[in-house]
Amino acid sequence: MYQPQHFEETRLDVLQALVTSQPLSTLVTLSDAGLVADQIPMLLRVGLGPLGTLVGHVARANPLWRETRLETPVLVIFQGPQHYISPGWYPTKQEHGKVVPTWNYVVVQARGLLRVHDDAAWVREQVTQITQQQERASAKPWAVDDAPRDYTDAMLKAVVGISIEVTHWAGKWKVSQNQPAVNRAGVVQALGALPDGQAQAMAELLTAHAPDAGRA
Repeated sequence: MYQPQHFEETRLDVLQALVTSQPLSTLVTLSDAGLVADQIPMLLRVGLGPLGTLVGHVARANPLWRETRLETPVLVIFQGPQHYISPGWYPTKQEHGKVVPTWNYVVVQARGLLRVHDDAAWVREQVTQITQQQERASAKPWAVDDAPRDYTDAMLKAVVGISIEVTHWAGKWKVSQNQPAVNRAGVVQALGALPDGQAQAMAELLTAHAPDAGRA
């Protein structure tokens, strides 16, 4: 991906935190039919491999696990907060009018080789772990074992596990770092006044990633 230096995020803990909080990925694979993109929730296992391993599952009917060229690295994309940025939010619009719209966003990309796990025990473990992760905040978390074992066994037979040991991470936090402080402040104020969660999350990111905010 195009990566201007002022938008680049390289801290592994920051990249992995985004993946954990936004696990629905776009998995891009190559088969004889060409490029294929699937939306797959992925669980990150941090201690598995030097850069971690992504694990998930796909429907057995999905040709991905049979037709992907396993010798070719796949691309996994995780999307964080995003929002349109109006030029009207920049105070410099009143000074010279030399402003244009843009789009702020956060994205993490991972690359590695795809492995297939046609193994019921492996898939049950993966499903159990990602369920626990997503149910953690619930007052009454649902567990895989809440359903009858024969039912979950039948359901798991309909899916196949996949894993990707990550060989490369890339992160891009395009959050107005290229704007002067006065314009960043204008964007934060405008986003903060909007009712949607994406706007609020983007306003927080602008504050945290301002060029003068420092990096941990």
